[in-house]
Amino acid sequence: MTLDGVPHQLFLAGQWRDAADGSRFGVADPGTEQQLCEVSDAQDADITEAIEAAAAKQEEWASTPPRERGEVLRRAWQLMTDRADDLARLMTLEMGKSIEESKGEVTYAAEFFRWFSEEAVRIDGRFARSPAGGGGRMLVSKHPVGPCVLVTPWNFPLAMGTRKIGPAIAAGCTMLVKPAQLTPLSMLNLAGLLKEAGLPDGVLSVLPSTSASRVVNPALADPRIRKLSFTGSTEVGRKLVEQCAPNLQRMSMELGGNAPFLMFEDADLDAAVQGAVTAKMRNNGESCVAANRFHVHSSVAGEFVRRLTEAMSSLKTGHGTEDGVKVGPLISAEQRDKVVELVDDAVSRGARATTGGKPLDGDGYFYAPTVLTDVPPDARILREEVFGPVAPVTTFDDEDEAVRTANDTEFGLVAYVFTRDLDRAIRVGERMATGMVGLNTGLVSNAAAPFGGVKASGFGREGGAEGIEEYLDVKYLALSLSGTP
Repeated sequence: MTLDGVPHQLFLAGQWRDAADGSRFGVADPGTEQQLCEVSDAQDADITEAIEAAAAKQEEWASTPPRERGEVLRRAWQLMTDRADDLARLMTLEMGKSIEESKGEVTYAAEFFRWFSEEAVRIDGRFARSPAGGGGRMLVSKHPVGPCVLVTPWNFPLAMGTRKIGPAIAAGCTMLVKPAQLTPLSMLNLAGLLKEAGLPDGVLSVLPSTSASRVVNPALADPRIRKLSFTGSTEVGRKLVEQCAPNLQRMSMELGGNAPFLMFEDADLDAAVQGAVTAKMRNNGESCVAANRFHVHSSVAGEFVRRLTEAMSSLKTGHGTEDGVKVGPLISAEQRDKVVELVDDAVSRGARATTGGKPLDGDGYFYAPTVLTDVPPDARILREEVFGPVAPVTTFDDEDEAVRTANDTEFGLVAYVFTRDLDRAIRVGERMATGMVGLNTGLVSNAAAPFGGVKASGFGREGGAEGIEEYLDVKYLALSLSGTP
């Protein structure tokens, strides 16, 4: 694949189209700061047309046999698998992560299509006799919620799309997708693959835009749109919840995180360090499930910091297309500056960088992999999501303190717990005020498992058997059978 072969237009109800007024915006490589290409910028007229198309197609698509919907997803999974190298390269160019990371995301993203291709034929209900008798029967069935708006972020430009689009297609919903302005190319390319896989025109529109509100606001104002799925910041999520209120649209909100990583004194130190690097450095640290703060038992903290420092400082930083690179650039100058701000705040309050602690010179938005020790409780980096390659370490002395500190945040997406004690692992895992817990692992994401959080990290689940339920309404038919007890 050459970049010239990647779609740059809107995918409007199955057709490639320029924006209504011909406007476009640039997409840049964060590793070089150079523009890659220009993409059509969806305007009001384009949004209106996409909404009309989704509403018009909904009844027909909902009545399509589940097996046919599943086969579209299965073919799309195969196409993604066959073209993994090209998809990974494109993702690296527009987002910055290493080729190795991008290939991992392509595999993960494709798996949502395979998983939901199988779930499409398992949308079940129940038939039961009424407990009161008298010929009463209860028939419960599930039906697609209707046209959806799906808003995806820049950090996982492919996987955040497939884990929303997959269940929507499987359930029989039409949809509008608003990809992140910084990374629209992967989603546009995915739309082309879905069309090639046989997705009927009108089921999907992909609408890149320099204004998310230009796409989302008119859609949520239209009562025919019945669901919003959003991945992004808690601040924006709260506003979108308010916008959904007038039409009472269904919502799935995957919002911010502040993941604690707990290492107890009995943990396997090698496994904990490896898990820490995985949990922290996946996607350059630009992940809502990235470990944001490390709470380590005081008796092993010194050795943990030493080994983590060694591991982090050995990671090769550079453009994601280069051989051996493990850490690419951050997505933008703004994001890099936020990391600088949080690290400088921690250092000014007494924290010490054992490696890194500064941005790298030259082109691209690079920040050195960093370990901070002696981080004081009032440092902002312990309260705010850093979204970068920085691991701040604090200590605790007992289990209750560890749990209390870990849960002392408005967020509740994921926690990581390392211990060899099975009783403690389950006990602490159950006490974590999060939607997910990684026990002795730094990787929790799995297409077959429910992904989501609690508190300010949102609500609803993506993936697993639970994921398709977000796109289904339940209908109950009360039956009266004459002459039947």
